[in-house]
Amino acid sequence: MLDSAIVRSYFVTGGTGFLGRRLVPLLLERPDCDRVYVLVRERSRPRLAELTERWPHPERVVPVVGDLTADHLGVDPATLPEPPEHVLHLGAVYDLTADPAVNEAANVAGTRNALDFAARAGARWFHHVSSIAVAGEHPGRFTERDFDLGQRLPTSYHETKFAAEKLVREQNRVPYRVYRPSAVVGDSRTGEMDKVDGPYYFFPAFTRLARLPAWLPLLAPELGKSNVVPVDYVVRAMVHLVHADAESGATYHLAAPESQSLNEIYNAFAGAAGGPRVVRTLPVDLSGPLRRAGRALARPGSVRRQALTAALREVGIPAEVLPALSSPVEFDTTATRAALAGTGIECPPLAEYAPTLYRYWAEHLDVDRARRAEHGAPLLGRRVMITGASAGIGREVARQAARRGATVLLVARRADELDALRDEIVAAGGQAHGYPCDLTDPEAVDATVKRVLAEHGAVDMLVNNAGRSIRRSVALSTNRIHDFERTMALNYFAPLRLTFALLPAMIEQRFGHVVNVTTQGLQNHTPRFAAYLASKAALDEFGKVAGRDLLAEGVTFSLVRLPLVRTAMSAPSAKVYRRFRALDAEQAAALVVRALERRREVINMPAGAAADLADRVAPHSMRLLTHLAAYQAMPETAPDTRRLEPRRHPVVAVAATVARLLWRPR
Repeated sequence: MLDSAIVRSYFVTGGTGFLGRRLVPLLLERPDCDRVYVLVRERSRPRLAELTERWPHPERVVPVVGDLTADHLGVDPATLPEPPEHVLHLGAVYDLTADPAVNEAANVAGTRNALDFAARAGARWFHHVSSIAVAGEHPGRFTERDFDLGQRLPTSYHETKFAAEKLVREQNRVPYRVYRPSAVVGDSRTGEMDKVDGPYYFFPAFTRLARLPAWLPLLAPELGKSNVVPVDYVVRAMVHLVHADAESGATYHLAAPESQSLNEIYNAFAGAAGGPRVVRTLPVDLSGPLRRAGRALARPGSVRRQALTAALREVGIPAEVLPALSSPVEFDTTATRAALAGTGIECPPLAEYAPTLYRYWAEHLDVDRARRAEHGAPLLGRRVMITGASAGIGREVARQAARRGATVLLVARRADELDALRDEIVAAGGQAHGYPCDLTDPEAVDATVKRVLAEHGAVDMLVNNAGRSIRRSVALSTNRIHDFERTMALNYFAPLRLTFALLPAMIEQRFGHVVNVTTQGLQNHTPRFAAYLASKAALDEFGKVAGRDLLAEGVTFSLVRLPLVRTAMSAPSAKVYRRFRALDAEQAAALVVRALERRREVINMPAGAAADLADRVAPHSMRLLTHLAAYQAMPETAPDTRRLEPRRHPVVAVAATVARLLWRPR
């Protein structure tokens, strides 16, 4: 070991990156650490300041403004309080999906600039973080002394990491050491990871497979091997190796002692997800074809590349990942294990920490995490906005959703009734918030949505329930176009305005569900409800189309076609329909809550489905029957301002209509 009494200073590139922000605190904890210079771009200084507050001995951190792509990093060593003893070059692009030009600028030019800076600063050591990607597709064992064995380099990432390490090896201005991590995943103790990369692209597939019975045995072909290592092992090992006695050119493989088969990796994460495991590997080796498919993806413009890229995109896997998925290389870690002997720094087996990685991903990185509901409690914790919540169906939906654990956001015009409902729900142990709003006022809707999003972040589910109904025959509506305009304003344009205002936040969290409360009258074509049914038909069709448009965004729509419900809205027609069967508000609300929980596209009543089928099978007969039974035989409730003579008795009207239909002049 080097003399621990020596006071040391370090210059770190990539100090705010995934590796750097874990390695710098370990340097700061060392008693012989004097200061750590951290290269940072001007726009990233706030990020470094935030990290520094959480690091030990923040007074030892010295921000140095510069850039990897600038000559000598854009830093004059003479401006530093003292020259750094160690230059730790972590800065690079660790992204298989990055553009080749970006890889070249950061990985190759960045390394050249870091070497130039280290030489000008008179650094004692240059510590280069390379990658096992330099081994490319070398068949067989690749030792820590190996470098250029004529191996194939399948991607621009592999090429630029190889070129960067070559620059370090061929220069003779600064003594150097090389560290080659394998595929770095999250912290084995906390699971913390900064982004989806490498094996994480396949976690959504593991989640979907978890819907299958865990006991289901799977058979799989041989798909090759990879090498996965947790970030905490990499940084702990590197900090120790930086201070170990070693000659210039010493190289360390910061990798698992033995590569893991892809089936082994699958089992580790599938087990964590609760899915079925591979119980037997078939005597069929597809690792070669898998690598050839990866090389096909690396050839721009090929038909095969386009087809594979499209297929992979559908399941959320970047095509650029495939060439690096399987490797024929077996990485020798002899020198690294020898240098770490007796320190207690060991790479843990993947099976031990895979559940921790998966759990962190599911809670923090899964883009579909907002879609997941508690098992058996689909509304628990959901933020559900309900319009028309002050009375009737909306009021009952709010009560039932709150009892199921939802946070209900109550919207209606009458503030006093919203307050009373909110207090009732809270007193019963639920969570509710009231937002008085006239939904036909665009400015009021915008202000309400702004307030809701500020207080709750997003709305998970929306129930477009508020509406108005008008029962008036078309013959009596020829001079009442305003009836149609007012009905459309509340029943169609208001829910559209609210839905559009909430959609961006739903799309961003990749989850949202909208329930549009429409009517069974769309299947019965109930006479005298032209204004009402036209507005609901527009909303009904909007939901159908929007649900297909936004499916890949994670936003779904349900239509609840309610039959006659006895509420204040139907009260004006209560005498006409008093002999008809009808739901009460609580029963209707249960159908809406079912749509929230099950997210079915359409919820129909049997009578509505039967009427719709009959209308398709015998449209002429249904038109006549509806006219006679639901129009001529039913009294008009709206005043007749068009004519002076009294309306005929329904029996007389039906008889006269039948006579007119049967008599046809020749």
